[in-house]
Amino acid sequence: MDWSSTLLLLFIFILSYIILSYRKIFREKATLPPGPLPIPLLGNLLQIDTGNVSTTFMKMKEKYGPVFTLYFGPKPGIVVCGYKAMKEAFIDQNDVFGDRGDYPVFRNFIGEDDIAFANGDGWKLRRHFTLLTLRNFGMGKRSIEERILEEGHFLIKGLKETKGSPVDPTRYLSRTVSNVICSVVFGKRFDYGDKRLTEITNSINSNFSIMSSMWGTLYNMYPGFMEYIPGRHKKIWRNFQDIYDITDEFVKDHEKTLDPKNPRDYIDCFLIKMKEEEGNPNTPFYMKSLARNVQDLLFGGTETTSTTLRFGILILMRYPEIAERMQEEIDKVVGRDRNPSIADRNHMPYTNATIYEIMRYIDVIPLSLPHCTTTDTVLQGFSIPKGTYVSPLLTSVHYDPEYYDEPDKFNPNNFLDEKGNFKKNDAHMPFSVGKRICPGESLARMELFLFFTSLLQNFTFKPIVPNHELGIRPISTGLGSIPPQYKCCFVPR
Repeated sequence: MDWSSTLLLLFIFILSYIILSYRKIFREKATLPPGPLPIPLLGNLLQIDTGNVSTTFMKMKEKYGPVFTLYFGPKPGIVVCGYKAMKEAFIDQNDVFGDRGDYPVFRNFIGEDDIAFANGDGWKLRRHFTLLTLRNFGMGKRSIEERILEEGHFLIKGLKETKGSPVDPTRYLSRTVSNVICSVVFGKRFDYGDKRLTEITNSINSNFSIMSSMWGTLYNMYPGFMEYIPGRHKKIWRNFQDIYDITDEFVKDHEKTLDPKNPRDYIDCFLIKMKEEEGNPNTPFYMKSLARNVQDLLFGGTETTSTTLRFGILILMRYPEIAERMQEEIDKVVGRDRNPSIADRNHMPYTNATIYEIMRYIDVIPLSLPHCTTTDTVLQGFSIPKGTYVSPLLTSVHYDPEYYDEPDKFNPNNFLDEKGNFKKNDAHMPFSVGKRICPGESLARMELFLFFTSLLQNFTFKPIVPNHELGIRPISTGLGSIPPQYKCCFVPR
């Protein structure tokens, strides 16, 4: 066969593939919400800024409405925007939209044995067990408050040692926040010089950054192809493995010293549950799921809270008048001679409102992990078939003009009424919504209040450049919003 015949056959094959692909796409789009026309194999890649996903989707919302179809690679999914559509899907139909959709950048490394990415009865049992265990070990109770304040003491001590010189707060905040969840999971806090704590926080910070970059977005869209492409995504497995190795050491030690009548932490409770379920061939409690659950708890309990603190300090340097007003309230309610407490929160509306506004404004998880429909349904008048991946765009809720005045501006008054009292807002979903809401929400809210008030009680945040020159928008958005790097002078008060 000569070259001309080969090229002709190749052309016919490619043309046939394109025609068949578009026939499939048009059949799918006929029953799905509107959206941009995809390209075979590539999907809507060319219409997405892979380094700033949430901004891309917000622009598509303006064009296509609160529910639109997007092809993440060759597979269609829908994006849900705005509070009303979000409520209709994830609150009013929480069972229908409650399954987890595929998220390869996590699932290909963690698997489906955990509390974040699994589905079915096993997931329900593990999640219920985890919530119960966390509550038993103080999540939302005074005992965990004491752990947070203890860790805050070490944070303040470390920052005082800087003597007001410029520092990047990332390392300080990460190890402090991580130590709180480590004390629940492992039964101990780490010294800040401990190599294990450094490996945990470095691995989590690195993965959060990679997953929020172009590399993470591309891996989610084309996981099979990206396995053969060099890039930052290749570090994800090594980072996960570092945490698994540390967890494995603790699990082996816990097995040797386990006292079923006196569980010390989450690992002990899980091991006891495994023994109770030894005769059940369908038990969701086994060694692999223990390791995966610990991974979820460490990741979820470290990165989003520490990132929110980093963003918050940056914002308060940008708006020193807001920080000063918070300090006035802290001095009035708490004073300088005792630690703040969660009980103080009810008497500190401006401080509480500012923390809520920080969470809204920074939108730390702009595009929540994907869900999947469990049956055929209708959303905003559109027919959504069973098995459709659904991505909640939390950015669109936090910047919904129907619920926030001038949402592009940072304004604590979004959470204050006319009398200056704190007010909640239904369109506040930093921990996602529905059946898949973050199990550590109450812990994170406690940490943010206690750490922010402790820091402002002891320090004034001073930038190294004029405050009006500080950029407070994310440098990239994907899984999370990544704050710009900066240095802060923690000046003792």
